[in-house]
Amino acid sequence: MKLNMSVDALTGSAVVDPVCLNKAAEAVKNDGYVSLEEVVSFDSLDVLLEQMTRDTKILLQSEKNGRPISGWKHGHIQQKPPHHPPFLFCDIVANPYVVGVTHAVLGNGLFNSFYSGNTNCPGSEQQPIHRDADPLWLEISSPHPATSLIVNISPIDVTEDCGSTEIWPGSHQNLGPITEEQIDRQRNIASPIQLNIKKGSVLIRDVRLWHRGMPNKSEEIRHMIAMIHHVSWFHRPHTLCFQKGSESVFDCNLLDANAQFTDEIPEYIFGPHFPHS
Repeated sequence: MKLNMSVDALTGSAVVDPVCLNKAAEAVKNDGYVSLEEVVSFDSLDVLLEQMTRDTKILLQSEKNGRPISGWKHGHIQQKPPHHPPFLFCDIVANPYVVGVTHAVLGNGLFNSFYSGNTNCPGSEQQPIHRDADPLWLEISSPHPATSLIVNISPIDVTEDCGSTEIWPGSHQNLGPITEEQIDRQRNIASPIQLNIKKGSVLIRDVRLWHRGMPNKSEEIRHMIAMIHHVSWFHRPHTLCFQKGSESVFDCNLLDANAQFTDEIPEYIFGPHFPHS
C-alpha cells in the first residue's frame, strides 16, 4: 500500500492522506498487518546495511568462538542496529507514514519500547508458527483491540529466496494457545503467505499475529529491523539508550521515543535486547 503525504502549511509537519491512512489502519485491525511501500530512503538503508553486515559477521564469529548468540532456530539471530550517529535516521525511528498508521490504530500517547531486529542468515532453518505476544487477557471470549504493533524494516528486498517471513492473515484474532487444531482452522479461513517486501517498504503487524521465520536459501544475509509501538497505558519496563547527538532524529509529535541519551556509544552488538530500566 502506498500512502500519499503533504506538508501542513502552518506547522510544516508531514500530513498523511486520511483516506489511505484509514485503509492502512483498517488493514491492521482486520488482517493483522499492512505493508507500506516506498516510505524509507535507500540512502538510510544502504548505510545501515553496510554496518549491520559487519556486525553480523562479528556475532557469527563470536558464536564460533564459543560465545552463544540469541536465536530460536539455527541461522536466525537477534541483532540490534547501531544506536549511535551516523546510523540513526528519522525515516526509520520516527517515520511519519509509519507513525501515522500506528497512531491511527493505538491512539494518542503511543511510545516505542524496542529497537532491535532479526537477522536471517544463509542456510537457516524454518521456525515453528508462533506469535510474539499472547493476548493480554486470557479469560476474555473475544479478541481485544490492538495494544502493540511491531514495525519491521529491511535494508534489502525481502523475497522467498532470502527467507521472507510467513504470516497468517487474521490470526491475531485467535485466542488461546496455537494448536494443530487451531492451525487447521485458521488455514481454512485464510492461507498463510510469505510476505515479500521491496526495499524501502515497512511492515506493520499486530504483535499477536501468527508468523514464522523461513529458510534463507540465498547467499545473502537478510536483516530485519524491529520496533514495537505500544498504546499509551502499556507497561514501560525500560527506556532505550542512544548516543547523544541523535536526539533530533527522534523528534515526533505523535510518538514518544522512550529514550535516554549517553555520552558513550551504547553497547548494542552484545547488549540485551530488552534492557532493564
